[in-house]
Amino acid sequence: MKTLRFGFIVMLLFLLSSCLTVEKKKYVFEFTGKNSGKLTITYYNIFSMMDDTADVSESDFQNLIDNYINGSTIESYFPEATNFKKRLYVEDGKLCGEVTMEFNSLEAVRLMQLGKNGPIVMDLNKTIDGETYDSSNGTYGNPDYMNIVYWPSKVKKIEVVTRVSDFNPDNSISLVELFNKWK
Repeated sequence: MKTLRFGFIVMLLFLLSSCLTVEKKKYVFEFTGKNSGKLTITYYNIFSMMDDTADVSESDFQNLIDNYINGSTIESYFPEATNFKKRLYVEDGKLCGEVTMEFNSLEAVRLMQLGKNGPIVMDLNKTIDGETYDSSNGTYGNPDYMNIVYWPSKVKKIEVVTRVSDFNPDNSISLVELFNKWK
């Protein structure tokens, strides 16, 4: 419980002090055992939003490097997962990130199963970045009363794409140039 509280405090401090965001995220869960496997999260188009009229992209990029790539912010969101690997790259002119981790239980990666043979469920109300559903290889409920995605219990690969923020050239700043200087 303390780890969950600490993760929430870290996330709250980050949100209050940063304008760093991402356009969309793709989750790919690959099962290697009954409830174990590998999760890959791809962050597509990581960017900075202007703070009123101020460009805070340099501090946002430094925050990305210090807290996400070199730090343990991602690990605090998934404290029961292990073997984290993180990288940044440019694709289609946009800064992207990828995190992989291994898990030994569904709960370690924010999934659950309804009963022993019931469906595997992802509750989109519990996503870290206030994400909204975009697409998946599962069945999507109704966001008005059942904002979940579910899959049959014997599924070997789960994919979900969520949307976080829209890139608006009037108040959004690409981080590609800062990444190219950094690498």
